[in-house]
Amino acid sequence: MLTPGASYAEVYRTFRWQIPAHYNIGVDICDKHVGHPSRLALVYESDRGDVTQYTFRQLQQFSNQLANALQALGIQKGDCVGILLPQSPETAIAHIATYKIGAVAIPLFTLFGSDALQYRLANSQAKLLVTDAPNLLKVLHVRAELPDLVHILVVDGNTPKQGFDFWETLKKGSSDFTPVQTRADDPALIIYTSGTTGPPKGALHAHRTLLGHLPGVEFPHNFFPQPDDLFWTPADWAWIGGLIDVLFPSWHHGIPVVAYRAKKFDPEYAFHLISKHRIRNAFIPPTALKMMRQATAAGGQFTGQMRSIGSGGETLGAELLDWGREAFGITINEFYGQTEVNLVVGNCAQIMPVYPGSMGCAVPGHTVAIVDDDGQVLPPNTAGNVAIKRPDPVMFLEYWQNPEATAAKFIGDWCLTGDVGRQDDSGYFWFVGREDDLITSAGYRIGPGEIEDCLLKHPAVAMAAVIGVPDDIRTEIIKAFIVLKADIPAEPQALKQDIQQFVRQKLAAHEYPREIQFIDDLPLTATGKIIRKDLRQKESDTRLSHEGEDQ
Repeated sequence: MLTPGASYAEVYRTFRWQIPAHYNIGVDICDKHVGHPSRLALVYESDRGDVTQYTFRQLQQFSNQLANALQALGIQKGDCVGILLPQSPETAIAHIATYKIGAVAIPLFTLFGSDALQYRLANSQAKLLVTDAPNLLKVLHVRAELPDLVHILVVDGNTPKQGFDFWETLKKGSSDFTPVQTRADDPALIIYTSGTTGPPKGALHAHRTLLGHLPGVEFPHNFFPQPDDLFWTPADWAWIGGLIDVLFPSWHHGIPVVAYRAKKFDPEYAFHLISKHRIRNAFIPPTALKMMRQATAAGGQFTGQMRSIGSGGETLGAELLDWGREAFGITINEFYGQTEVNLVVGNCAQIMPVYPGSMGCAVPGHTVAIVDDDGQVLPPNTAGNVAIKRPDPVMFLEYWQNPEATAAKFIGDWCLTGDVGRQDDSGYFWFVGREDDLITSAGYRIGPGEIEDCLLKHPAVAMAAVIGVPDDIRTEIIKAFIVLKADIPAEPQALKQDIQQFVRQKLAAHEYPREIQFIDDLPLTATGKIIRKDLRQKESDTRLSHEGEDQ
């Protein structure tokens, strides 16, 4: 836990890691708190507005029962368990039980389509899946392609032909369970992250990753936890931002979390939720903050008492920071990280100036630098690779079953983020651009490769390339350049809508191309690779030309 100090330099200098040889996330975030039987862990509000509270003692009992049931179903240490659920008690229980038996959790986003789910479940060789009825249908569509998937638990109804009822299965297990002793370096979860080429990569994290995350949560939340803290995020628990930036670190400290099963982010309801539950701490992605700012501009009011807001995934500008101070009475602290090595740079307004556009300074405990392509640290104010030095407890173990990609992630002991940045004379980091073609849209980092593969499955598409184009609300939106197959009827608008719906169903709602342009051919290298930078340049030129015409 970070010790508050008078300055950033003091806090950074005095921090020391304390990583035990044996450590288990499930025990840490649940069982260690049951000495206080009434200690609140979760406040769950359903989409109908019903509110249910859970104590750590209840979560221990449920997770112990599920752990026994999982073992009875043949799930053992090292096996992979998929968790395809929104923010809900069952999601948390499934995670805790999975870690207690030493298995590996695979968080899965509920907006994923059948193809996206098939790849992740097949690649991880998941033996069991916990999901709900709506998402079960997507999995059943590809069940024949998942030979390793033996069991499915469904949380909202008994489906004997397709799986087991989650709660009925859980009730069969004893509430007494001795967690498997895991080492801090033992695998705990795989979070899939899209790359720019090829299929998504699974970042394999050890149990110690939670301990590695703690300074990166405590720092931008102004030395979290404090008395009466209560945490919430609109970020889905399938992503590292919702799961290990909010849920797990809060429970490590015994701080309750609000869960809300939102199908779509509603900025006005977000204000209502914060006020209703007296939420004090939140991780809110920049796109959500922009939508909340629009709601206040339209006359919305806010009377909540926030203590800290952290935000990351995109750079916060001066306007958003000023609005945050006006709306919440606090400075929003921007932070930086990625799925493989998360929460390593950040701001802490309590002890340091916050400069618009800066990601902040290295979080205590982490060594972050700007290096060249040979791994040499560059002088201040020189653009280069943003890199983190190993060993570091927050750093991933490897890409699941992908040693080549793992090796390419490092230069010596420096783990490359793939982003280009600079560090100024005062130690603040500034984002310059992406080395690769990742698209940042509404807080999601999206790789074009998976979308392009999906587009090619559409019967009308011959070739496809995807880029991100600027957008005031989402930072970027996805645009697809498509070469149609011969003899396709010329009904562009209807075809565009059909292609968009196709991607929404196959992949995810946040990954469909909001803009589509049909072209005769794509720019390719001699070996047939798409030259996306040419498309980005062409798009930029076109937009500049249109702006000139408007003026």
